Amino acid sequence: MKKSSIEINKHPIDKYLRRDRMPHIWCPGCGLGMDITAFIEGTKQANIDMNNMQIVSGIGCTGRISGYIKLDAYHTTHGRAIPFASGLKLANRNLTVVVFSGDGDLFAIGGNHLIHAARRNVDLTVICVNNFIYGMTGGQTAPTTPVGAFSSTAPYGNFEKPFNLVGVAASAGASYVARWTSLHTKRLANSIAKALSNKGFSFIEIVSPCPTVFGRKNNRSDALGLINELRDRSRIDNSANPTEIPITNYGEIVIGDFLNEPRPCFSESFEEGIKKTKERIEK
Repeated sequence: MKKSSIEINKHPIDKYLRRDRMPHIWCPGCGLGMDITAFIEGTKQANIDMNNMQIVSGIGCTGRISGYIKLDAYHTTHGRAIPFASGLKLANRNLTVVVFSGDGDLFAIGGNHLIHAARRNVDLTVICVNNFIYGMTGGQTAPTTPVGAFSSTAPYGNFEKPFNLVGVAASAGASYVARWTSLHTKRLANSIAKALSNKGFSFIEIVSPCPTVFGRKNNRSDALGLINELRDRSRIDNSANPTEIPITNYGEIVIGDFLNEPRPCFSESFEEGIKKTKERIEK
């Protein structure tokens, strides 16, 4: 039987997207389309019930993801995605809660929330898209902008040492930590499946190209060139210590699944504490 033109033109992940919100606002060459595809594939791999999943984001280019995926979604104020998501999870522990936001949102104004959620091992999956700059609000220096890179607030080059995102997450207490690029979609999808299956605080950094803002300000505005750069600079090393693999302006990008050490999550520790307190009182 011949397929209709509607069936032929339908995208394989259409049913997971809010088609009424299309076309999206992202620039040509942005990695976020690949990141969404990897997320949906990872969710399918993990066999997660999407009717029982919530996605939370903050402000920024990546923050728009929550508006395009067909899930119960919460677009929160700048930097507040993680505390909002923590409240959702504690209110209903049967939910699968994902935070999907950018490096500025999660590590600048939201940095304090991230380190304490990791310390507590709150049962969340946090996916941070790192494009090295504030892409939506003017191209300012971000906590991830490499030393020597240019931005609208660093016209002579950034001199501030950036965060190593996977190092911060691992040091703060995350029980699952990984880093991939938008180019490594299959490996990223596998990693997202692992993170969703982990009971505890899971953190994934996605190094993503931004030709319009970061690229243009750093003479790297060719979208295909940035993708090729990710390919050429990346090296997979699952045994790497996440605290020792910062990303520099032109240096090697070490990627992989770095940490997978399950331990009791926050709600389990909380319940155990209540149980022990009641036993002590009864004695």
